[in-house]
Amino acid sequence: MVQGTVNWNTEITKEWLQSYVDDWVKFYKKETTQGKVASYIPVLKQANPNHLGISIIGKNGMTVHSGDVGIPFTIQSISKIFSFIVACIERGVAYVLDRVDVEPTGEAFNSIMHLEMRKIKKPFNPFINAGAITVTSLLNGKNSSEKLEALFELFTKILGYRPHINKDVYVSERETSVRNRAIGYYLVELGYLESELELTLETYFKQCSIEVTTEDLAKLGLVLANDGMNPHTNEEIIPRNVVRLAKALMLTCGMYDASGKFAAYVGIPAKSGVSGGIIATAPPRVRDEVLPFVEGCGIGLYGPALDDKGNSIAGIKLLKHIATKWDLSIF
Repeated sequence: MVQGTVNWNTEITKEWLQSYVDDWVKFYKKETTQGKVASYIPVLKQANPNHLGISIIGKNGMTVHSGDVGIPFTIQSISKIFSFIVACIERGVAYVLDRVDVEPTGEAFNSIMHLEMRKIKKPFNPFINAGAITVTSLLNGKNSSEKLEALFELFTKILGYRPHINKDVYVSERETSVRNRAIGYYLVELGYLESELELTLETYFKQCSIEVTTEDLAKLGLVLANDGMNPHTNEEIIPRNVVRLAKALMLTCGMYDASGKFAAYVGIPAKSGVSGGIIATAPPRVRDEVLPFVEGCGIGLYGPALDDKGNSIAGIKLLKHIATKWDLSIF
């Protein structure tokens, strides 16, 4: 039974937090049976649907890991946050926003219906596939390695190591992603792409196939929570205006076409991927009572069993529970 109302008005210790989070992960792990792993990318079907893990890293150094946290998985659509950030740094925010909008769609992430029916001049936001592919075309470089170099440099600066591309997942995506190719050809017809289609798609498939862990996502989320600053060195890694724009997009568009409900019921910026990953960022809060991670934190979750929207079914429920108990909502 998940632990109920918690009185945090006492000293908060790592051991105490660990006990609660372990209990919550154990409770919500049974929800994995209600979801299914992604099947449209063949390699992702190999994931264990019963896995559920979470890492939380606070600005003050407090760290909690629970569940299946040591399992590497591909970043998938979570990469869209950081390709957008890199594009804004390289090309300027105004240039990027002239080519992709910041509006929610209410449609599936891999839909092009809104482009066809509404005859808009640019994709609705950089987190749907049409917008993300457009953003990838804006990255500097003559080949996919050059285009992704700034992204890898950003990850290396935050994570302390250079992550790698899972070649099996990359090949699986490249050989089976008919829908993304269709989206790509449509973008070419409309004149949205700034690099050749095959180069753009190769780069896009590779960025989605970068391998991470829950701890990596928590570290990335912590920098976002701290408005782009490394909380331990006070070094600016990402410009504040770019981070705040990215977090606004995470809140309004980050959970596919379930983003509105997530914003209402969880209330923190987050982004999911079809491998089962979720990155979330809780900024500092002003509260009278003592609460965990009141100075802000980054959260990384992994639960490959997905709901019908493409989000980790147990991961969302676990994150909602934690956000409620710890009053993480930005509202």
